[in-house]
Amino acid sequence: MEKAVVRLKKGSGRSLKGGGAWVYDNEIDRVSGSFCNGDLVFVEDFDGYFLGTGFINEHSTIRVRIMSRVKGQEINEAFIEQRVRAAIQYRVEIGRAEGDIESCRLIFGEADFLPGIVVDKFADVLVVQSLALGIDRFKELIVEKCKKILAEYEITIRGVYERSDAKVRLQEGMPQKKGFIGKEFNPKVEITENGVRYFVDVAEGQKTGFFLDQKYNRLAVQRLCKGKMVLDCFTHTGSFALNAGIAGAAEVLGVDASEVAIGQARENAKLNHLEDRVHFQCADVFELLPELEAAHKKYDFVILDPPAFTKSRNSIKNATKGYREINMRGMKLVKDGGYLATCSCSHFMAPELFAETIAQAARSVHKRLRQVEYRTQAPDHPILWAAEESYYLKFYIFQVCEEK
Repeated sequence: MEKAVVRLKKGSGRSLKGGGAWVYDNEIDRVSGSFCNGDLVFVEDFDGYFLGTGFINEHSTIRVRIMSRVKGQEINEAFIEQRVRAAIQYRVEIGRAEGDIESCRLIFGEADFLPGIVVDKFADVLVVQSLALGIDRFKELIVEKCKKILAEYEITIRGVYERSDAKVRLQEGMPQKKGFIGKEFNPKVEITENGVRYFVDVAEGQKTGFFLDQKYNRLAVQRLCKGKMVLDCFTHTGSFALNAGIAGAAEVLGVDASEVAIGQARENAKLNHLEDRVHFQCADVFELLPELEAAHKKYDFVILDPPAFTKSRNSIKNATKGYREINMRGMKLVKDGGYLATCSCSHFMAPELFAETIAQAARSVHKRLRQVEYRTQAPDHPILWAAEESYYLKFYIFQVCEEK
Protein backbone atom coordinates (compact mmCIF):
# COMPACT_ATOMS: atom_id res chain seq x y z
CA MET A 1 0.00 0.00 0.00
CA GLU A 2 1.28 3.45 -0.92
CA LYS A 3 2.43 5.46 2.09
CA ALA A 4 0.81 8.75 3.00
CA VAL A 5 2.89 11.88 2.43
CA VAL A 6 3.44 14.55 5.08
CA ARG A 7 4.37 17.91 3.56
CA LEU A 8 5.98 20.59 5.69
CA LYS A 9 5.23 24.29 5.72
CA LYS A 10 7.73 26.57 4.02
CA GLY A 11 10.50 27.44 6.47
CA SER A 12 9.63 24.57 8.84
CA GLY A 13 11.58 21.46 9.77
CA ARG A 14 14.78 23.17 10.86
CA SER A 15 15.50 20.57 13.54
CA LEU A 16 14.81 17.72 11.12
CA LYS A 17 17.00 19.24 8.41
CA GLY A 18 19.75 19.72 10.98
CA GLY A 19 19.83 15.98 11.68
CA GLY A 20 17.05 15.61 14.27
CA ALA A 21 14.38 12.92 14.18
CA TRP A 22 11.21 14.83 15.03
CA VAL A 23 8.52 16.61 13.02
CA TYR A 24 6.15 18.65 15.19
CA ASP A 25 2.45 19.04 14.50
CA ASN A 26 2.74 22.80 13.89
CA GLU A 27 5.36 22.26 11.16
CA ILE A 28 2.99 20.33 8.89
CA ASP A 29 1.14 21.93 5.98
CA ARG A 30 -0.89 18.90 4.92
CA VAL A 31 -1.01 15.10 4.80
CA SER A 32 -1.91 13.39 1.53
CA GLY A 33 -3.19 9.83 1.48
CA SER A 34 -4.70 7.57 4.11
CA PHE A 35 -2.96 6.21 7.21
CA CYS A 36 -3.52 4.84 10.68
CA ASN A 37 -1.68 6.18 13.70
CA GLY A 38 1.63 4.34 13.99
CA ASP A 39 1.97 3.84 10.24
CA LEU A 40 5.08 4.76 8.30
CA VAL A 41 4.77 7.86 6.11
CA PHE A 42 6.98 9.85 3.77
CA VAL A 43 8.01 13.36 4.82
CA GLU A 44 8.62 16.04 2.19
CA ASP A 45 9.67 19.65 2.34
CA PHE A 46 7.27 22.34 1.10
CA ASP A 47 8.66 21.94 -2.45
CA GLY A 48 8.32 18.14 -2.55
CA TYR A 49 11.97 17.36 -1.65
CA PHE A 50 12.17 14.01 0.18
CA LEU A 51 13.27 14.36 3.81
CA GLY A 52 12.67 10.93 5.29
CA THR A 53 10.44 8.03 6.28
CA GLY A 54 8.96 7.88 9.75
CA PHE A 55 5.95 6.83 11.75
CA ILE A 56 3.05 9.19 12.35
CA ASN A 57 0.84 9.67 15.38
CA GLU A 58 -1.93 12.29 15.48
CA HIS A 59 -2.18 11.98 19.28
CA SER A 60 1.34 13.36 19.75
CA THR A 61 2.72 16.88 19.28
CA ILE A 62 5.75 15.02 17.91
CA ARG A 63 3.69 14.10 14.87
CA VAL A 64 6.35 12.12 12.95
CA ARG A 65 9.49 10.34 14.20
CA ILE A 66 11.98 9.72 11.42
CA MET A 67 13.41 6.22 10.97
CA SER A 68 15.37 6.71 7.75
CA ARG A 69 16.52 9.57 5.53
CA VAL A 70 17.32 7.32 2.57
CA LYS A 71 14.76 7.46 -0.22
CA GLY A 72 13.44 4.00 -1.01
CA GLN A 73 14.77 2.50 2.26
CA GLU A 74 12.47 -0.26 3.49
CA ILE A 75 11.83 -0.27 7.23
CA ASN A 76 11.81 -4.03 7.64
CA GLU A 77 13.43 -6.78 9.73
CA ALA A 78 16.80 -6.37 8.02
CA PHE A 79 16.73 -2.62 8.69
CA ILE A 80 15.91 -3.15 12.38
CA GLU A 81 18.68 -5.72 12.74
CA GLN A 82 21.23 -3.34 11.19
CA ARG A 83 20.25 -0.55 13.59
CA VAL A 84 20.34 -2.83 16.65
CA ARG A 85 23.66 -4.33 15.57
CA ALA A 86 25.22 -0.87 15.20
CA ALA A 87 23.97 0.12 18.67
CA ILE A 88 25.33 -3.00 20.37
CA GLN A 89 28.64 -2.90 18.49
CA TYR A 90 29.15 0.65 19.77
CA ARG A 91 28.54 -0.48 23.38
CA VAL A 92 30.95 -3.38 22.97
CA GLU A 93 33.63 -1.03 21.64
CA ILE A 94 33.29 1.53 24.45
CA GLY A 95 32.97 -1.32 26.95
CA ARG A 96 36.29 -2.75 25.89
CA ALA A 97 37.85 0.69 26.19
CA GLU A 98 36.34 1.61 29.55
CA GLY A 99 35.70 -1.60 31.45
CA ASP A 100 32.76 -3.81 30.55
CA ILE A 101 29.18 -3.96 29.31
CA GLU A 102 27.82 -6.00 32.19
CA SER A 103 25.28 -3.26 32.76
CA CYS A 104 24.71 -0.51 30.21
CA ARG A 105 22.18 1.15 27.95
CA LEU A 106 22.11 -0.87 24.75
CA ILE A 107 19.69 1.36 22.83
CA PHE A 108 19.12 5.05 23.53
CA GLY A 109 16.20 5.99 21.30
CA GLU A 110 16.85 8.81 18.86
CA ALA A 111 20.59 8.84 19.61
CA ASP A 112 20.75 5.28 18.21
CA PHE A 113 18.40 6.14 15.32
CA LEU A 114 15.61 4.02 16.80
CA PRO A 115 13.32 6.81 18.05
CA GLY A 116 11.10 6.22 21.04
CA ILE A 117 12.64 3.07 22.52
CA VAL A 118 15.18 2.37 25.27
CA VAL A 119 16.80 -0.99 26.08
CA ASP A 120 18.92 -1.37 29.22
CA LYS A 121 21.05 -4.40 30.10
CA PHE A 122 21.44 -5.37 33.76
CA ALA A 123 23.77 -8.37 33.95
CA ASP A 124 21.83 -11.08 32.05
CA VAL A 125 18.48 -9.25 31.97
CA LEU A 126 17.13 -6.75 29.44
CA VAL A 127 14.65 -3.99 30.32
CA VAL A 128 12.78 -2.38 27.44
CA GLN A 129 10.86 0.89 27.55
CA SER A 130 8.75 1.77 24.51
CA LEU A 131 7.49 5.37 24.46
CA ALA A 132 6.15 5.91 20.93
CA LEU A 133 3.36 4.20 19.00
CA GLY A 134 5.23 3.45 15.79
CA ILE A 135 8.31 1.92 17.42
CA ASP A 136 6.05 -0.10 19.72
CA ARG A 137 5.17 -2.25 16.71
CA PHE A 138 8.86 -3.18 16.40
CA LYS A 139 9.42 -3.70 20.13
CA GLU A 140 9.50 -7.49 20.25
CA LEU A 141 11.56 -7.66 17.06
CA ILE A 142 14.10 -5.24 18.58
CA VAL A 143 14.29 -7.39 21.73
CA GLU A 144 14.75 -10.53 19.63
CA LYS A 145 17.57 -8.89 17.67
CA CYS A 146 19.27 -7.68 20.87
CA LYS A 147 19.34 -11.24 22.22
CA LYS A 148 20.56 -12.66 18.93
CA ILE A 149 23.40 -10.13 18.49
CA LEU A 150 24.50 -10.32 22.13
CA ALA A 151 24.73 -14.11 21.72
CA GLU A 152 27.27 -13.50 18.95
CA TYR A 153 29.44 -11.89 21.65
CA GLU A 154 28.81 -14.92 23.90
CA ILE A 155 26.45 -12.90 26.11
CA THR A 156 23.34 -14.84 27.15
CA ILE A 157 20.12 -13.08 28.19
CA ARG A 158 17.94 -15.05 30.61
CA GLY A 159 14.95 -12.71 30.66
CA VAL A 160 13.30 -9.53 29.41
CA TYR A 161 11.09 -7.12 31.36
CA GLU A 162 9.04 -4.28 29.90
CA ARG A 163 8.85 -0.95 31.75
CA SER A 164 6.64 1.00 29.37
CA ASP A 165 4.83 2.58 32.32
CA ALA A 166 5.99 6.18 31.78
CA LYS A 167 3.29 8.86 31.68
CA VAL A 168 4.55 10.08 28.30
CA ARG A 169 2.83 7.06 26.73
CA LEU A 170 -0.52 8.61 27.60
CA GLN A 171 0.43 11.62 25.49
CA GLU A 172 0.99 9.21 22.60
CA GLY A 173 -2.50 7.74 23.07
CA MET A 174 -0.99 4.53 24.46
CA PRO A 175 -1.76 2.75 27.73
CA GLN A 176 0.98 2.35 30.33
CA LYS A 177 2.31 -1.18 30.35
CA LYS A 178 4.75 -3.32 32.32
CA GLY A 179 5.49 -7.02 32.67
CA PHE A 180 7.58 -9.89 31.41
CA ILE A 181 8.28 -10.39 27.72
CA GLY A 182 8.64 -14.14 27.49
CA LYS A 183 9.26 -16.35 30.50
CA GLU A 184 9.09 -14.98 34.04
CA PHE A 185 12.17 -14.63 36.24
CA ASN A 186 13.20 -13.05 39.53
CA PRO A 187 13.12 -9.30 38.72
CA LYS A 188 15.60 -8.51 41.48
CA VAL A 189 18.90 -8.57 39.60
CA GLU A 190 22.38 -8.25 41.08
CA ILE A 191 24.85 -6.07 39.15
CA THR A 192 28.36 -4.74 39.78
CA GLU A 193 29.45 -1.26 38.69
CA ASN A 194 32.70 0.51 39.61
CA GLY A 195 33.36 -2.33 42.06
CA VAL A 196 30.07 -1.71 43.87
CA ARG A 197 27.37 -4.38 44.03
CA TYR A 198 23.68 -3.53 43.79
CA PHE A 199 20.34 -5.25 43.73
CA VAL A 200 18.32 -3.69 40.91
CA ASP A 201 14.54 -4.18 40.97
CA VAL A 202 13.67 -4.01 37.28
CA ALA A 203 9.96 -4.41 38.02
CA GLU A 204 9.47 -1.76 40.72
CA GLY A 205 12.53 0.53 40.57
CA GLN A 206 12.39 4.01 39.05
CA LYS A 207 12.28 4.10 35.24
CA THR A 208 14.11 0.93 34.12
CA GLY A 209 15.39 0.16 37.63
CA PHE A 210 18.75 1.93 37.95
CA PHE A 211 20.36 5.14 36.66
CA LEU A 212 23.17 3.86 34.45
CA ASP A 213 23.92 7.32 33.05
CA GLN A 214 25.83 8.40 36.18
CA LYS A 215 28.34 5.51 36.04
CA TYR A 216 31.51 7.53 35.47
CA ASN A 217 30.28 10.49 37.51
CA ARG A 218 30.06 8.12 40.47
CA LEU A 219 33.59 7.00 39.69
CA ALA A 220 34.74 10.64 39.66
CA VAL A 221 33.27 11.05 43.15
CA GLN A 222 35.02 7.85 44.30
CA ARG A 223 38.41 9.38 43.60
CA LEU A 224 37.86 12.21 46.11
CA CYS A 225 36.16 10.42 49.01
CA LYS A 226 38.85 8.54 50.90
CA GLY A 227 38.72 9.47 54.58
CA LYS A 228 35.94 12.01 54.01
CA MET A 229 32.64 12.79 55.76
CA VAL A 230 30.09 12.61 52.93
CA LEU A 231 26.46 13.71 52.56
CA ASP A 232 24.61 12.22 49.57
CA CYS A 233 21.30 13.99 48.88
CA PHE A 234 18.56 12.34 46.79
CA THR A 235 20.48 9.09 47.15
CA HIS A 236 17.76 6.87 45.60
CA THR A 237 19.08 3.32 46.12
CA GLY A 238 22.42 4.60 47.43
CA SER A 239 24.66 4.64 44.36
CA PHE A 240 26.75 7.77 45.07
CA ALA A 241 26.84 6.99 48.80
CA LEU A 242 28.10 3.45 48.16
CA ASN A 243 30.75 4.67 45.72
CA ALA A 244 31.97 7.00 48.47
CA GLY A 245 31.94 4.12 50.94
CA ILE A 246 33.79 1.69 48.69
CA ALA A 247 36.45 4.39 48.16
CA GLY A 248 37.14 4.52 51.90
CA ALA A 249 35.01 7.44 53.11
CA ALA A 250 35.08 7.74 56.90
CA GLU A 251 31.31 8.13 57.16
CA VAL A 252 28.48 8.59 54.65
CA LEU A 253 24.88 9.70 55.10
CA GLY A 254 22.49 9.11 52.18
CA VAL A 255 19.12 10.87 52.19
CA ASP A 256 16.00 10.25 50.13
CA ALA A 257 12.26 10.91 50.54
CA SER A 258 11.32 7.41 49.39
CA GLU A 259 11.11 4.77 52.11
CA VAL A 260 11.24 2.06 49.45
CA ALA A 261 14.44 3.50 47.95
CA ILE A 262 16.04 3.85 51.39
CA GLY A 263 15.20 0.22 52.16
CA GLN A 264 16.92 -0.83 48.94
CA ALA A 265 19.91 1.41 49.72
CA ARG A 266 20.37 -0.22 53.13
CA GLU A 267 20.19 -3.63 51.49
CA ASN A 268 22.86 -2.54 48.99
CA ALA A 269 25.08 -1.29 51.84
CA LYS A 270 24.89 -4.74 53.47
CA LEU A 271 25.65 -6.38 50.12
CA ASN A 272 28.93 -4.42 50.04
CA HIS A 273 29.66 -4.84 53.79
CA LEU A 274 29.49 -1.06 54.23
CA GLU A 275 26.62 -0.79 56.70
CA ASP A 276 29.01 0.29 59.48
CA ARG A 277 30.08 3.44 57.57
CA VAL A 278 27.31 4.12 55.05
CA HIS A 279 23.99 5.04 56.63
CA PHE A 280 20.68 6.13 55.14
CA GLN A 281 17.84 8.37 56.29
CA CYS A 282 14.36 8.80 54.86
CA ALA A 283 13.69 12.56 54.76
CA ASP A 284 12.76 15.45 52.49
CA VAL A 285 16.10 16.92 51.47
CA PHE A 286 14.70 20.47 51.26
CA GLU A 287 13.56 20.15 54.89
CA LEU A 288 16.62 18.29 56.20
CA LEU A 289 19.36 20.58 54.89
CA PRO A 290 18.23 23.65 56.88
CA GLU A 291 18.06 21.41 59.97
CA LEU A 292 21.64 20.21 59.40
CA GLU A 293 22.75 23.81 58.89
CA ALA A 294 21.03 24.89 62.12
CA ALA A 295 22.83 22.06 63.92
CA HIS A 296 26.16 23.40 62.52
CA LYS A 297 26.87 20.19 60.61
CA LYS A 298 29.70 20.32 58.07
CA TYR A 299 30.83 17.76 55.50
CA ASP A 300 33.94 17.22 53.42
CA PHE A 301 31.82 16.29 50.41
CA VAL A 302 28.18 17.07 49.60
CA ILE A 303 26.49 15.37 46.63
CA LEU A 304 23.31 16.76 45.05
CA ASP A 305 21.63 14.41 42.56
CA PRO A 306 18.00 15.60 42.50
CA PRO A 307 15.26 14.35 40.20
CA ALA A 308 14.44 16.60 37.24
CA PHE A 309 12.88 19.78 38.62
CA THR A 310 11.43 20.55 35.19
CA LYS A 311 10.00 18.31 32.48
CA SER A 312 8.74 21.13 30.25
CA ARG A 313 9.84 24.57 29.08
CA ASN A 314 6.90 26.12 30.95
CA SER A 315 8.30 25.25 34.38
CA ILE A 316 11.93 26.32 33.88
CA LYS A 317 11.54 29.44 36.05
CA ASN A 318 10.36 27.46 39.08
CA ALA A 319 12.96 24.76 38.43
CA THR A 320 15.72 27.38 38.42
CA LYS A 321 14.59 28.51 41.88
CA GLY A 322 14.71 24.90 43.09
CA TYR A 323 18.23 24.31 41.75
CA ARG A 324 19.41 27.62 43.20
CA GLU A 325 18.01 26.84 46.65
CA ILE A 326 19.33 23.30 46.84
CA ASN A 327 22.81 24.41 45.77
CA MET A 328 22.83 27.26 48.30
CA ARG A 329 21.87 24.80 51.03
CA GLY A 330 24.45 22.29 49.89
CA MET A 331 27.29 24.81 49.72
CA LYS A 332 26.58 26.00 53.27
CA LEU A 333 27.19 22.45 54.54
CA VAL A 334 30.57 22.03 52.83
CA LYS A 335 33.69 22.63 54.93
CA ASP A 336 36.05 25.30 53.63
CA GLY A 337 38.06 23.57 50.90
CA GLY A 338 35.64 20.65 50.72
CA TYR A 339 33.80 19.42 47.65
CA LEU A 340 30.36 19.74 46.09
CA ALA A 341 29.03 17.48 43.34
CA THR A 342 25.87 18.85 41.75
CA CYS A 343 23.87 17.89 38.71
CA SER A 344 20.70 18.35 36.67
CA CYS A 345 19.08 15.57 34.65
CA SER A 346 16.56 17.76 32.79
CA HIS A 347 17.36 18.58 29.18
CA PHE A 348 15.14 21.66 29.51
CA MET A 349 17.67 23.05 32.00
CA ALA A 350 20.23 24.20 29.44
CA PRO A 351 23.92 23.87 30.40
CA GLU A 352 24.40 27.65 30.37
CA LEU A 353 21.36 28.23 32.59
CA PHE A 354 22.42 25.51 35.03
CA ALA A 355 25.93 26.97 35.28
CA GLU A 356 24.56 30.47 35.91
CA THR A 357 22.15 29.12 38.55
CA ILE A 358 25.05 27.49 40.43
CA ALA A 359 27.05 30.71 40.16
CA GLN A 360 24.11 32.71 41.58
CA ALA A 361 23.83 30.25 44.47
CA ALA A 362 27.54 30.63 45.24
CA ARG A 363 27.34 34.44 45.23
CA SER A 364 24.30 34.34 47.50
CA VAL A 365 26.12 32.35 50.21
CA HIS A 366 29.49 34.08 49.69
CA LYS A 367 31.34 31.02 48.42
CA ARG A 368 33.97 30.76 45.71
CA LEU A 369 33.90 27.73 43.46
CA ARG A 370 36.87 26.04 41.85
CA GLN A 371 35.70 23.66 39.14
CA VAL A 372 37.28 20.22 39.43
CA GLU A 373 35.29 18.43 36.73
CA TYR A 374 32.42 18.90 34.32
CA ARG A 375 30.85 15.75 32.93
CA THR A 376 27.71 14.60 31.14
CA GLN A 377 26.10 11.18 30.87
CA ALA A 378 28.09 7.98 30.38
CA PRO A 379 29.00 7.17 26.75
CA ASP A 380 26.42 4.38 26.54
CA HIS A 381 23.97 7.34 26.52
CA PRO A 382 25.50 9.09 23.47
CA ILE A 383 24.55 12.69 22.74
CA LEU A 384 23.24 13.23 19.22
CA TRP A 385 24.00 16.88 18.54
CA ALA A 386 20.95 17.28 16.33
CA ALA A 387 18.67 15.94 19.09
CA GLU A 388 18.85 18.29 22.06
CA GLU A 389 16.77 15.94 24.23
CA SER A 390 19.64 13.42 24.16
CA TYR A 391 21.87 15.90 26.03
CA TYR A 392 20.24 16.08 29.42
CA LEU A 393 22.72 15.30 32.23
CA LYS A 394 25.00 18.07 33.53
CA PHE A 395 27.38 17.13 36.34
CA TYR A 396 29.89 19.32 38.16
CA ILE A 397 32.40 18.76 40.95
CA PHE A 398 33.55 21.94 42.67
CA GLN A 399 35.92 22.75 45.49
CA VAL A 400 34.03 25.16 47.72
CA CYS A 401 36.08 27.96 49.31
CA GLU A 402 35.12 30.67 51.76
CA GLU A 403 35.43 34.25 50.50
CA LYS A 404 38.71 35.64 51.85
